[in-house]
Amino acid sequence: MLKRLLIVAVLMATSLSSFADEGMWLPLHIERLYNRDLQKLGLQLTPEEIYSVNHSSLKDAIVSLGGFCTGEMISDQGLMLTNHHCAFGSIQSHSTVDHDYLQDGFWAKTKDDELPNEGLYARFLVRMEDVTKKVSDVLNDKMTAQERGAAIAKISKQLADEAAEGTHYDANVKPFFNGNEFYLFVYETFRDVRLVGAPPSSIGKFGGDTDNWMWPRHTGDFSMFRVYMAPDGKPAKFSKENIPYRPKHHLPVSLDGVREGDFAMIMGFPGSTDRYLTSFGIDLALSKSNEAMIKIMDTRLSTLKKFMNAEQAVRIKYASKYASLSNYWKYLIGQTKGLKRLNVYQQKLDIEKNFDNWVKADPNREKIYGDVLPDYEAAYKGLDAVEIPFRYAAFVSRLMELNGFSGKFARLQATLAEEKPDEEKIAKLTASLKAQAEEFYKNYDERADKAVYEALVKLYYTKIDAKDRPALFEALKAGGFSEEGKKTNEDFKKLTNYVYDNTIFANKDKLFAFLDAPKAGVIENDPVVKGKEAMTAVYMRFVGPYREAYGKLNTSNRLFVKGLREMNPDKLYYPNANSTMRFTYGTVGSYSPADAVHYNYYTTLNGVMQKEDATNPEFVVPAKLKQLYEAKDYGQYADEKGELVVAFLSNNDITGGNSGSPVINGKGHIIGTAFDGNWEAMSGDIAFEPELQRTISVDIRYTLFIIDKYAGAGHLIEEMTLIKGQRDDKKACEFCKGKKCKKCKKKRKKAKKSKKSKK
Repeated sequence: MLKRLLIVAVLMATSLSSFADEGMWLPLHIERLYNRDLQKLGLQLTPEEIYSVNHSSLKDAIVSLGGFCTGEMISDQGLMLTNHHCAFGSIQSHSTVDHDYLQDGFWAKTKDDELPNEGLYARFLVRMEDVTKKVSDVLNDKMTAQERGAAIAKISKQLADEAAEGTHYDANVKPFFNGNEFYLFVYETFRDVRLVGAPPSSIGKFGGDTDNWMWPRHTGDFSMFRVYMAPDGKPAKFSKENIPYRPKHHLPVSLDGVREGDFAMIMGFPGSTDRYLTSFGIDLALSKSNEAMIKIMDTRLSTLKKFMNAEQAVRIKYASKYASLSNYWKYLIGQTKGLKRLNVYQQKLDIEKNFDNWVKADPNREKIYGDVLPDYEAAYKGLDAVEIPFRYAAFVSRLMELNGFSGKFARLQATLAEEKPDEEKIAKLTASLKAQAEEFYKNYDERADKAVYEALVKLYYTKIDAKDRPALFEALKAGGFSEEGKKTNEDFKKLTNYVYDNTIFANKDKLFAFLDAPKAGVIENDPVVKGKEAMTAVYMRFVGPYREAYGKLNTSNRLFVKGLREMNPDKLYYPNANSTMRFTYGTVGSYSPADAVHYNYYTTLNGVMQKEDATNPEFVVPAKLKQLYEAKDYGQYADEKGELVVAFLSNNDITGGNSGSPVINGKGHIIGTAFDGNWEAMSGDIAFEPELQRTISVDIRYTLFIIDKYAGAGHLIEEMTLIKGQRDDKKACEFCKGKKCKKCKKKRKKAKKSKKSKK
């Protein structure tokens, strides 16, 4: 899923008791749910064993990996498991044509062979604390939205600084329930994270874009890192003197497998959901936002794909960039279809109607909440007027690769433009820029990027009204392109040729020649910089209206959520995901996506072989994997039928950021690694769909099989704590789904008698 997405009580007002599998809950509040649902479903751990500040607990094995994925400790030597797509950037950065780890996989035979990753970190939660009262004490109802925001920022920084003072920890305060609650988070962050192992993409990305978000799935989406620390046990940057991290807790690995109805809990760091979004937001997404974003991304992706398919070197350079953008592109397509098919807009309208009736039933409530819905309407009306040109100005520029790279040279340009330039400062800046340029050009191809630029300029020009187009075309009219008249493909090509022939940024040799003897004005007058500035000027025209609209939305969102919770005092609400640790729980299970269609809850290696297509890079099966399959050489990783399970489904509530999260059974053992959601419920970040929404996970036995039997990396298996023969095969109660249920005793007896009488 490299799923960095920008991305409900169903819908915002559903109680926990209705759907126990819905909700991304703070571990701090696990006791609220423990007796209510968790034990019934099969959890055998105590709340203290899941979240504790004073003792080791599950939370100590859960890792925020780079801020974009989740990982988990699976040995006492710092071994961390996550998704293949979470490690994709790392694998790609170490790959070359001669050592193509993306294609061939990578396995460190010893710890000395493990590969460092600059900038990647592993963050562990130390503790969390409800600081709502401390924040609320500095707020009052007379504050404007700007004053409120400034006050929150100030007290949040103060509380975070106090929590981290005198320690090597870092801390932050985050808002919840749209600014109605606030929590402090304290972390310990390790910055020496080394790549240990990854299967070839033919396993780790099996199915590629075609199978992405789809079930049935046969992808071995996993990889492994190791976290290192200084000899004194504290975090440190990469050093040969560092030693493997000793986690406070690591997850035992279950070989017992999963069955339908089994308890399944997921802990991780989900990135973003918007389940309190109103009908106004749904309408904007469906009518404007999503379509614009999909078209822009599709233009870049389809152009890059031609070059990636034609040349291995280009494929390696753009593999990570392509995968990340492609994931979000397909997600938006699925979300749009899901919102329409499930009629989420109407469901939101129904909630707002109930809210409006509740408000109007009490004069005091009208004073507080009476303007909420009208303010929503006014804010979205303002957004609607500028949405398309704003999206194009922001996103097209962002996807023009040289735009972002050229921005790194602003300080050098400013220094060169000074009356008496500081030569020492210039020397330091040019040295730093050369180092950054080395990294940039490693994953850059001028031909591919030039084609993308041409395609995006054409898209921008043809999709946006003349009054909302950037002065890009006028600014670059030296390239033979101006606003007058209808443009042809030749015009866009001519403009692009002018830009790339005259810029210093598209070619490493040209850029380094400039940096060896930098001159004032060269950067400022560069056609890439001119084009970027023209697009930025358009973007800035819409920033004011956007800020004004979102100022109104922030207040409306806070009051709307506050009102919903007040309107339904007996319901347990959970906050939107915001990259903080959450747990979600439910059961392993199948689903029926459409009439006359039913999906089983697991897939096997048989399905990998059935999908094999040697002519399609997405469905190539490695020769060794076929040999193991034909010999049925699965070892201890086969199930009781002798099959090798690849992936399974559960009804856990996850989103981007949960990629790599452990799926944990009732005893606290890892049974799988979450890596995706299902296509039929792609609107789930906005509205949870209990009958359809499923989490797709790699079965841990398939992971171990690939490590051991396929890769021959049995030394990694030896580090783990393997558990076998501890299944609890008590059948769940068919009435309440609880495995220790006593209340349904009479119902079960009655059902048993009924079955006998029928016989």
